[in-house]
Amino acid sequence: MKIGLVDDRLIDLDKLNGIVSGMPGVEIIFSTTSAEEAYEQIKRETVDVLIADIEMPNLSGYELADIIHSHALNISVIFVTANSGYAVHAFELNVHDYIMKPYGKDRLIGSIERLKEKTKSAEMKGRLYLKQKNDIHIVQKKDIVFIERSGRSTTIHTKDGEIKTYLTLNELEGELRERDFIRSHRSFIINIHYVKNFSLYTKNSYIIRFEGMETQAMITKEKVDYLQQHYF
Repeated sequence: MKIGLVDDRLIDLDKLNGIVSGMPGVEIIFSTTSAEEAYEQIKRETVDVLIADIEMPNLSGYELADIIHSHALNISVIFVTANSGYAVHAFELNVHDYIMKPYGKDRLIGSIERLKEKTKSAEMKGRLYLKQKNDIHIVQKKDIVFIERSGRSTTIHTKDGEIKTYLTLNELEGELRERDFIRSHRSFIINIHYVKNFSLYTKNSYIIRFEGMETQAMITKEKVDYLQQHYF
């Protein structure tokens, strides 16, 4: 589990580092007193969990969590704060936990351990089981970059390669109810986390390019407008 830490009080940040660094199966990706720096790190690095103070100068921990939520980033948030006034609003952002300062070591460790178990359970549910003649392919949904329908077959483009199936996009759309996936075009379903850019193709459609992949997909102008309104 990859964790980022941010607290503008150095003494509190040192406490977080001391507790988290001693846990097995956990890696601290960054530790900073600046929420702006934490945001830049999140854009560059893979982070599973953000542990953050709320009241910080300039960009607050709450604002950082709001960015994570509104951009549909797959990052769990644990607030560690001396202010109880944000609790209701924080859980509207679907944060994992809200820990009040001062707190004991076991309180934070217990929260992270619960998140580990929650993540394991989600990974079991977050799979597609694809029958292909005599084989069954098990695909992690989070590894799907996009899906393309061509003729009577469907190609699932993942980070590790392609898988062919006869399932329709309508059938797969029913399996992919996560916020990450949208039907971008009658022939495509995309995972928004891998989108690199959009290029105008026709008056009413764009070409989508993905991180680390040459293959491209299509999206309608209507869906681009929808993404801008609800995701970015």
